[in-house]
Amino acid sequence: MKLRFDRAQMLPHLLVLMATLIVFFSIPRAALASMYDTVLSEELLHGPDLCAQAPCKDVMPAAQEFSKRKGMPTYVEAYATDNGQKRVVGYVFLSTDIVDIPAYSGKPIVTLIGMDTRGVITGIQILKHSEPILLAGIPESVLVTFIHQYHGKSAGAKLEIGQGRSGVTGLDGISGATVTAIAENQVISRSAYDIARQVGIIKAEPRPPARFAAINEKLDWEAMVKEGSIEHLRVEPKDAGGIENGEPYIDLYFGYLNAPAIGKSVLGEQGYASLMHDLKPNEHAIFIVANGQTSFKGSGFVRGGIYDRIQVRQDPASFTFRDTDYFNLYKLAAAGTPVFKESAIFILRSADFNPAYPWDLSFLANKIDTQKGTRTFAHFDREYWLPARYLEGGRPHVERPQAAWKAIWNGRMLEIALFALILGATALIYSQRDRLVRASNRKHKPLISIPRTLLWVLSVGFIGFYLKAQPSITQVMTWFHSLIHQWKWELFLSDPFIFIFWWFMIATIALWGRGLFCGWICPFGSLQHLAFKGGQWLGLKRFQKLLPKKLHDKLKWLKYVVFAVLVLVSFYSMETAEVLAEIEPFKTTFLVGAWNRSWPFVLFVGVILAISILSERPYCKYICPLGAGLAIPGKFRLFGLKRKSECQTCHACASGCGSHAIDAAGNIDQKECLLCLDCMVMYYDDHACPPLVKERKSREKQGLPLTAIDAKGYFIPLESVRRNLSEKTAQMAARQE
Repeated sequence: MKLRFDRAQMLPHLLVLMATLIVFFSIPRAALASMYDTVLSEELLHGPDLCAQAPCKDVMPAAQEFSKRKGMPTYVEAYATDNGQKRVVGYVFLSTDIVDIPAYSGKPIVTLIGMDTRGVITGIQILKHSEPILLAGIPESVLVTFIHQYHGKSAGAKLEIGQGRSGVTGLDGISGATVTAIAENQVISRSAYDIARQVGIIKAEPRPPARFAAINEKLDWEAMVKEGSIEHLRVEPKDAGGIENGEPYIDLYFGYLNAPAIGKSVLGEQGYASLMHDLKPNEHAIFIVANGQTSFKGSGFVRGGIYDRIQVRQDPASFTFRDTDYFNLYKLAAAGTPVFKESAIFILRSADFNPAYPWDLSFLANKIDTQKGTRTFAHFDREYWLPARYLEGGRPHVERPQAAWKAIWNGRMLEIALFALILGATALIYSQRDRLVRASNRKHKPLISIPRTLLWVLSVGFIGFYLKAQPSITQVMTWFHSLIHQWKWELFLSDPFIFIFWWFMIATIALWGRGLFCGWICPFGSLQHLAFKGGQWLGLKRFQKLLPKKLHDKLKWLKYVVFAVLVLVSFYSMETAEVLAEIEPFKTTFLVGAWNRSWPFVLFVGVILAISILSERPYCKYICPLGAGLAIPGKFRLFGLKRKSECQTCHACASGCGSHAIDAAGNIDQKECLLCLDCMVMYYDDHACPPLVKERKSREKQGLPLTAIDAKGYFIPLESVRRNLSEKTAQMAARQE
């Protein structure tokens, strides 16, 4: 049999493919050569001469000369010469030397900052970012405009994105990249504040000295670990370039020994007394024990040198240890102490260290970047804070900087509640599908059509355009990479709506397949369906067609090819995959806005929506990589749609399926089904479902009553009804006797 295609039906779908190709070939090459692609040298990131590699003059114009890196965290002094005299005019510092705050991509924005001797920011330059929205979406010039707001701001100023409050300076955000703006605000603010404190521009508030409570109690090892008087830091080989042999890269325990109860429990009475006898005022003893593939003492240590693998950080101050700060630790007295390969006591000698406040032990490792094959230094930190019972009056109050994701969640609680309510209502409505379809018929189904239409409108208007909460294939690629390289919850929590949306999708796909998300509440899918409904309202219903089923069955695999290509390319180059992900029109439609995109992207969206007026959801059926990615786990859903044995030869449902999801044998392809429920309405409709129509007409002809339709989609047999009535009559008679 020769397959014939209707050219008029095929033309709209060919236009979609042509528009897709136009978008890809029209992406400017400049989009691929930007701060996103910048490769920063090891010398710039960690070398002694920062300004030999970085444009320090651009962020500190008044300077004529720059020092080498100094301090901890490091910074550079900027000098000007007046009448032959060199004087300090400011400081330049790299954000990644001070803070490690991930932006939306999960990676920090590497920022060079200049600040004068009064603590006023003189210049900022972004050296590298990994934000996909700034790769092919929002122009990088928007980010440059954003950081210009910090010029002239004080390092001690309280700055936040949005409208200012009392005592807080408000800054303009970046539309479509709110997470990026909030993260960069924290990077700049905290970096400038920490360096200003370190160089003495901002004076630290005096803290009362720690006073240890009189506790005469000896604890075993397990009890001290449980209460936090001994902390645990474990680094896996994959995180630090070690060998995967079942042994951790380092498995380290540490604690503060000056507190009498802890010191006596760890060292014993005699050991503690001997240690305290040797310590002078403002000296603090910290013990460290460890197992693993490497040593916390460092393989390159020499007499007179510094232990470069470990340091202690408290607020902006950082403390390192020399050979004279090292004491041997031969034995631990606490019961249940495990066996360790190495142990030591280090003496921290500083009046600036206060054990009543939290501090971090930082372990430094050479971490291999598996994507680039280069070695970088990575800090692995663990906080230590003496349990309250060891301090007179308990722990002091400490104001901690709020994580960027928490600030976002706190600032949008009302929208989050409304969003969660919409998702909950969607799941609740669909969970009652059996009742809804029974109360409907093929020609009249308001209990389904009205809620779905309202959800489409809410999805497009509130979820898509207002919240910009359109899930994307880029998030799937990010998941894969996070699972392989490093998982950070902060990355996924940074957008509360996408985070909640994905949990909704995971739950509903496990229950019912991808159709509830794709067919009911996906913003772009909803926009296509509203366009299709608009075509009907405009009187174009007679022109609305579907592709021939045989052609559809071939083209539907295209989206799976797109999905596989994007995921595979992402493992070669995430940057390239982000550009190829422009095959999704979501960014142009919702995230960035058509007015901020060049004409090929706008044309792409326009063609899809124009075709959607005449053909139901063409993008969802044939191109959408996200739909393909969701369809694969949807095969393992718990609940599917119902079928009858007669469906194998009856094609009534298939002829009206807008998703082309029912094959010639009457089977529903749940990977393609968008859960419109039209077939389920017919399943119970005795005026539409051929087996029910036949049975209804037969009974009416014989004058037999019509019984209810059971869960299997058939009239309840009259014999069963008579038998039930007889049983009930007998039971009532028995009760009367």
